[in-house]
Amino acid sequence: MDAFTAGLLQRIRSTETDLRHARETGDEFLVDVEQEELEDLQRLAAEHGVELGPVHN
Repeated sequence: MDAFTAGLLQRIRSTETDLRHARETGDEFLVDVEQEELEDLQRLAAEHGVELGPVHN
């Protein structure tokens, strides 16, 4: 796995964690921010042929 793919996958995992935390704490603004970030990262992954497996958001 190259550095780009590894970094992208790490950012996705981190964003998923942040999104779960925002949902658990009821921070709707942060939920929106993290959801948009996750969607952007997933789109970037798709554009570069990075397979993500099951989505856990």
